[in-house]
Amino acid sequence: MSKRTRLTEDQITAGLAALPDWTREGEAIVRTTETASFPTAIAVVGAVAEAAEELDHHPDIDIRWRTLRFVLSTHSAGGLTGLDLAMAARIDQALRTA
Repeated sequence: MSKRTRLTEDQITAGLAALPDWTREGEAIVRTTETASFPTAIAVVGAVAEAAEELDHHPDIDIRWRTLRFVLSTHSAGGLTGLDLAMAARIDQALRTA
């Protein structure tokens, strides 16, 4: 199965079990987090941008001072795919190392 193939509900549930900081909102998964400072938030966004380029899958990112909100969905598939779960894991990694 391609990473761009839409996931089943069971696959989404299993994927989110491994991503406890993420929640489902319709056809997307979302994580909101607060960093220690604005420069830290920007550094996280930079790391996420690098990961997004590597995966060729780009999240929606909202920056509000130290608060970051990430939204993932594969628009071309009309919902969630393996790329969304992979990108969520990379975002989690960027936040851990910030």
